[in-house]
Amino acid sequence: MPRGDKSVYTGKQKRQAEHIEAGYKQRGVSTGEAERRAWATVNKDTGGGKKSGSGRGKPARGKSGRKTGTRGAAKSRT
Repeated sequence: MPRGDKSVYTGKQKRQAEHIEAGYKQRGVSTGEAERRAWATVNKDTGGGKKSGSGRGKPARGKSGRKTGTRGAAKSRT
């Protein structure tokens, strides 16, 4: 499998990458750079492509760039 092959990604991950890429293009980022950033974001959020084995069905870690502020709020109150 050559580097950059997207066949190991799930359909959901591919859709996420397309959506993220469209957002970058809308902000004026070039097509190649938008695609690179989109896949980097998908990898960060989901841990990469499909992996076989026990215990791999864990939920995604969350949206990148989204912070809840719960820890910061607790620190500022004390």
